[in-house]
Parts: sequence; C-alpha cells; structure tokens
Amino acid sequence: MEFGIFGAGDVTRDPVTGRTPTEAERIDTIVRTAKRAEEVGLDVFAIGEHHNPPFVPSSPTTLLGHIAAITERITLSTSVTLITTNDPVRIAEEYAMLQHLAKGRVDLMLGRGNTVPVYPWFGQDIRKGVQLALENYNLLHRLWREDVVDWEGNFRSALQGFTSTPRPLDDVPPFVWHGSIRTPEIAEQAAYYGNGFFANNILAPHGHFERLVAFYRQRYAHHGHGTPEQAIVGLGGHVYIAKKSQDAVKAFRPYFNGFPMFSGNSLEEYMKLTPLSVGSPQEVIDKTMTFRERFGDYQRQLWNVDGMGLPVEAALEQIELLGTEVVPVLRKEMAALRAPGVPEAPTHASLVKAKYGDAQPRRPRPNPNRGDNVTGASPYQDSDPAFAARYPQVG
Repeated sequence: MEFGIFGAGDVTRDPVTGRTPTEAERIDTIVRTAKRAEEVGLDVFAIGEHHNPPFVPSSPTTLLGHIAAITERITLSTSVTLITTNDPVRIAEEYAMLQHLAKGRVDLMLGRGNTVPVYPWFGQDIRKGVQLALENYNLLHRLWREDVVDWEGNFRSALQGFTSTPRPLDDVPPFVWHGSIRTPEIAEQAAYYGNGFFANNILAPHGHFERLVAFYRQRYAHHGHGTPEQAIVGLGGHVYIAKKSQDAVKAFRPYFNGFPMFSGNSLEEYMKLTPLSVGSPQEVIDKTMTFRERFGDYQRQLWNVDGMGLPVEAALEQIELLGTEVVPVLRKEMAALRAPGVPEAPTHASLVKAKYGDAQPRRPRPNPNRGDNVTGASPYQDSDPAFAARYPQVG
C-alpha cells in the first residue's frame, strides 16, 4: 500500500502571525514538502491544478518536473488534472514528457474541478462537465495507446492521422486515477477502463463516499478487470499531528477557525463526524484504520498537511511525524489485515511487467507517412533498416 501527501497550493494568511506568504514562497514550500516526503520514506507526492487565486499550481507538470529533478524515488502525481478544461492532446503530451523526465515515477488524477469560472475561461460550459470528462478521457486513453489516431468528437477539432509525442515511456502510459466526490458516471468511467478511483474522503461526514466506492468496485468487476476487492481505490484525508493530542488540537484550532471553508463549525464536531484526524500519532493511526473498515482494502492513502496558512515549518513537522511514527505502523497493520489477492498500487515497473513480462518494451511506430514538416523524412528510416525496407518511399 502507498502512503503520501497531497495539496492544493493555496496562498493563505497565517491566522496566528497575520502574515501571508508570497507566491514565490508558497511555491518553494511545495517543493520543500515534496522533497521532505521522499526523505522520510513516503511513497507519493501529489499537487493540484488551479487557475484562480489564491492557488499557485497552474502548471503542475512544470512544478512536478522540477521536483522530479531533485528527487529519486517518490511517485509524483496530481491531486487533480482538469480533464474538462484542458485539451486532452496537451495532457497526453505534457504528462508523457513528465513521465520520461521522472523515469516513470508519474501518475495522475483526473477530475472536473470545483471552480465554476474556470470553464468559461477555457471556453467550456460547466453544464457539460460530465460529458467533457467522459469524451476527453476517451481521447486521452487512445492518444496514449495508439500510435496514430483518427478521432472526431463534440468538444474539440477532429484529428486525422495524429501522433502524440513523446510516446509514453516504454509504450506504457502513466496510470490514471479518476477523482470524484459525488458523480457515479466518473466512477463508471474509472471502472470501465480498469483505472483507479480516488475518493477525497475529506470535509464530508463519515461514510459519504462508501456507496460511490462500492459502486466503482462492482462495476470494475462487471467490466472484467477482477473481483470487486481487486479494484484500485485511493482515499484522501486531512491530518494534523503532535506528540500529545491536546497539543495538536491547540495548535491546529486557529487554522481551522480561520479557514473560510470551516466557518461556523466546531473543530471537535468536525473531528468526530468527518475523516479529519487531529491528535497524537496513535490517534491518527487508529482513525486511518477505520477507513479500511469502511472501504475495504485499498491501495493509496494521501493526506493534506499544508495549506490553510500553516507555516512551512509546521508542514514539514507533519511530514516528519507521518514518515517516522504513523506510516510505519500503518504499513504493518494494513498488511497484516490485507486479504489474499488484493493488488498493490500500480507503478510504472509493475505495468511494464504486466504488459511485456520478461520481453523488451515495444518501440512505438508513428505513422510512417508523416515525416517532419520541412523534409518529410522519417526519423526511423535511417536508424532502423527493417523500417526503411518496409517503407522505402519515406525519406
């Protein structure tokens, strides 16, 4: 099972000091938390995509590409990639490039987003959000698996003989999670393709996501990918840890009370009624284990540990406590309870092994009749005699 952290990259005033970080400082914080997550042994770092203040990660591939250069092991992902307002061609190109730069340490979570104005900013209609998500992923799925694509849909111009470049590393696309908090069509989409389903599991009352995850599991089995228990599930969470429970509550309270999303709510009630975990390492362990009781065995647990105006020192301390005192115990306890046959979270290495076994990965062959724009020459003719013999007219 994988454990990690995720965030939205908000630039928020610290209610204790009254200071608001600059955008440059916030971006630096994101990079520092990702690096620290790897140092303490976490498996995943994920960041969202936003195009409105007070958020800064408008280009997650740029940010994750930088993080890839200063890390070696941790999987880099998104807590949302906007499948509705991004062009799927650009998603195919940008995340394949990131996959190469990170040597396969990349997956992504697709979502519709929750900011209404973003749709018209990018020329889309929020009332067609579900249709956009379904059609755009259908195209993305093909772009990563077919060397040459002919396609026509409702939301972008048609493609004729199109090859997305670079091709996925080892001809194996990044693994895709579909994130949703309420939409069965998205759970069905994840199940149909055999992809992962991520339930954010924050803010809402206990059990809010249980029916949606159960539906995804049933449909995953219906589409022939395995048993319901073998479906690939990820959960979110929100955590604040201190050595002593009362210290955690005391330190977190001003950030909870000062954050607009929690306005009018009691911290104690929120801790009791939602998956929010505030307390000692053992209390966080105990609460996280209840997630398994509600959702069954799952593959990925991510927590939000920064934002809300928390200073970077506090975020780094949270990551330290997760990596040294919480996650090692959860790994053992989750593994001891894990049912036989439940798969681990997919990685690039496991996907390559599943596709090729011990054979060498296939080298993609884009359309031989589409050379470069100046000479028309194919880059494959000179480097591959068999290719040149088969297509002597190219060059």
